[in-house]
Amino acid sequence: MKKLILSIFIISCTFSLKSQWLWEYGGAVGASNYLGDIGGKEKTRKDFVADMKLAKTRWNGGAFVRYKWRPKLSLKLAFDYIRIEGDDKLSTNPGRKYRNFNFKNDVFDLGFTGEWFFYENNDLGNTYRYRNGFRAYAFAGVGGFYTSPKSLYQGEWVKMRPYASEGYEYKAFVLNIPMGLGFYFTFDKKHRLGFEMNYRKTFTDYLDDISGNYPTEKPTDGYTQGLVLRTTELGAQGLSDNVGAYNSHGWGQKRGDPTHKDAYMTMSVSYSYVIRGKSSFYRARHGFFGKGKKRKMRKIRAKF
Repeated sequence: MKKLILSIFIISCTFSLKSQWLWEYGGAVGASNYLGDIGGKEKTRKDFVADMKLAKTRWNGGAFVRYKWRPKLSLKLAFDYIRIEGDDKLSTNPGRKYRNFNFKNDVFDLGFTGEWFFYENNDLGNTYRYRNGFRAYAFAGVGGFYTSPKSLYQGEWVKMRPYASEGYEYKAFVLNIPMGLGFYFTFDKKHRLGFEMNYRKTFTDYLDDISGNYPTEKPTDGYTQGLVLRTTELGAQGLSDNVGAYNSHGWGQKRGDPTHKDAYMTMSVSYSYVIRGKSSFYRARHGFFGKGKKRKMRKIRAKF
């Protein structure tokens, strides 16, 4: 994770030194959700958005810089704060419901992506002034994020990673692959309003602290036992409602689905400001900052 952040920083600085007049800076806010072991309807896990619980849609916010590298390609570095949540009480699948687990996770995400413009109109309204435009793009890249799932237990949010709920203390920093679609409108050449849908495929199954089986060995203290095996909170009522689903949860038994990695998605609106620098022709005559000695230009005779 540290090597990834260092590499992204070096790339960003390299482009900044070469071409400061092609940058834009902005921020974004929006909604977020996740795909993992909590959610769904009466069946077992489904892929992509079919297994998400809209009731647990939360928020995200962040900042980004974008560099126009080629006419059809831009590079973007973004940092986002993303909240995701889930609760087994919302599921109608008996196995999930009587697991009785809940979580929230404040994810801090750093992503580096390439944006390919598959459609653009640089003169909206056909004014021939080229001040307003529209671009739509697809993107993909590489990123990393900090994850720390918490669960509400006995009236307080408890960090789950130190308790190794499944006998495995997973990593706090993980890689991901961001991908998606977006578009933005440009107004007066400098202001941009956009929308983006970003699906992040991760390399962890522990965004929600759930993946495989309960630990085979029962924790020694009562607090940890209750924190990991949450069917005990349901009491006699839970046992009488569905004996089979209730008894399916125990030490060494199935807790989640280890065959699928977790993922999370954001949908955001953004605003950015384009830094309008001088052209290479202007800098050749006036210097980089516009204060250099004016160079004498040689007359060129046109030939036809």
